Amino acid sequence: MSGSRAALRYAKAILSFALEQNKEVEVSDDMLLIAKTVEDSQDLQLLLKSPVLKSEVKKETLKEVFKDKISNLTLRLIDLLIDNKRLPILGEVAKKYTLIYDTLKGKEIAKVTTAVPLNEALNKQILNKVKEITGKEATIESNVNPDIIGGFILRIGDVQYDASIANKLQVLKRQFEDESYTSKL
Repeated sequence: MSGSRAALRYAKAILSFALEQNKEVEVSDDMLLIAKTVEDSQDLQLLLKSPVLKSEVKKETLKEVFKDKISNLTLRLIDLLIDNKRLPILGEVAKKYTLIYDTLKGKEIAKVTTAVPLNEALNKQILNKVKEITGKEATIESNVNPDIIGGFILRIGDVQYDASIANKLQVLKRQFEDESYTSKL
């Protein structure tokens, strides 16, 4: 939990600094790249969390991985995280930055929970539906929860639409319980 709060603080700080220098779009692109790269690479996740590897090794590896792909401002964030011994939260900082940047730019965040991972076609379908409903662009934050059995749960801001099989079964169960209760009266 404290890692999440720290990631949010770093994300807000880098966004504020990027806004002052009119480089928020550039840093946003960097953060998207970092979040995707860290999420897709188990080796990079292990490197970031390793207590055995020295900070210099981690720094050089990150510079090589993101060579000519990220801005100096983002490199300075990495240096700051290394100095403060917070490098393991780099991926989370990148994700938080993207979320608050999108909110700042008026993009909605659609949280989708499905029983299986979303494919690209379904992802686009959901984005189009969210834009139709809200009139705003959206980014999808996807979660997989096999407990919902099938279908999906979509949450946009304070509104939640539950089209999961588990929810439908729960509704059906309540209806049977209500019918059995009223038949006893």
